[in-house]
Amino acid sequence: MGKKRLGVGMIGGGFNARFHIRSWVSVRDADINGIYDKNYDTAVEASSIAKSYNVGEAKVFKSVTEMVTDPSIDAIWICSPNFTRIEVMEEIVNAIESGKGKLVGVCCEKPLARNVAEAKKMVALVKRAGLLDGYLENQVFEPTVQRGKEIIWKRGAFSAGRPYLARAAEEHGGPHSPWFWEGTLQGGGVMNDMMCHSVEVARFLLTDPAKPRTSITPVKVTAHVESLKWQREKYSEILKNNSSGKLDYKNRPAEDYARAVVEYKDENGQKLIVETTTSWCYVGAGLRLSMELLGPEYSMQINTLDTDLKVFFSRDVQGKAGEDLVEKQNAEIGLMPVVGNEENTYGYDVENRYMVSCFLEGKRPMENFDDGLNVTELLMAGYMSAEQEKTIVFPPPGLDEFVPLVAQGKWNPTKK
Repeated sequence: MGKKRLGVGMIGGGFNARFHIRSWVSVRDADINGIYDKNYDTAVEASSIAKSYNVGEAKVFKSVTEMVTDPSIDAIWICSPNFTRIEVMEEIVNAIESGKGKLVGVCCEKPLARNVAEAKKMVALVKRAGLLDGYLENQVFEPTVQRGKEIIWKRGAFSAGRPYLARAAEEHGGPHSPWFWEGTLQGGGVMNDMMCHSVEVARFLLTDPAKPRTSITPVKVTAHVESLKWQREKYSEILKNNSSGKLDYKNRPAEDYARAVVEYKDENGQKLIVETTTSWCYVGAGLRLSMELLGPEYSMQINTLDTDLKVFFSRDVQGKAGEDLVEKQNAEIGLMPVVGNEENTYGYDVENRYMVSCFLEGKRPMENFDDGLNVTELLMAGYMSAEQEKTIVFPPPGLDEFVPLVAQGKWNPTKK
């Protein structure tokens, strides 16, 4: 693109965007030059964080169009809620097509969309605008995932044959913002919110690093979803109170537990298996990410709560509840793992360095909107499987039009 530094604008200034902002201290060739959020106060707070970390001027913009128009913005990171994805992308494309501004590329946080139709529209919009596109799947970029895959394929697979089983799980006590819990806004429950991570990182681990992602092909999906905790009266009342009465989990829940098995075949017809588990009802120190990769004579394990730093506080230590030790922290006393640098552990800084490098070089990232679409297709097949209580041959008919019952506000396991 001719520039040596990339000017980035963040759309959304909430929890996720702030992870990106804090990670930016490890990004050498880009600055966060703008923030836009529909809630002006949220944008101002995010801007202040960016300035405090000295990662850019982070001007607060009044609209997406105003941000695209500003010559200091070369690329946009979409970190706004799921239900805004299409609206944001359309405004970006309209601003470019009307000649109001120019961009090199757009990155979008996971999931790319709430269903296949929306995901295909995101892909079509970014291609129509002629932009480079990156899919912000941070777990693929976790240093342990990247290094673990490198070692397994270089030593284990080289000597004994390719890996055949990948497991991935993400578990915590539930999201921060009320909209995450609302199936119609978020697009589902924990399967859409977190299994988007798990199916993609497992696919990444099973893919030969010398070959494209298309070298392995999904052929079957079997999934199961439940509301194990948050539909119980005590907990549904907590959600109702925390959302000013908007969340009604007694009658309109979203799943807080999901598991899926995705069967793949490689280019030689060899069967590969992905097992994923996600939940919003895990009670432990906090967010737990775990991955495994297994082959004929080897295995690999990752668990983000197996930290090299732990602290202990007796019951006499009184402190304010917070998340200063680990994301989604559930306790402040006892023996607690501490994640020393969450932005690095969860892959944000490596992800952002990579995306910036691709945009500066004018090349499409290896993790892009097409991957986001593929993830959405697998998740929707998972919801189909859970609703029909059977294994789904992939791709199933009607996938493009399918909207899960939970995303329609019609799912309630207590009324089957």
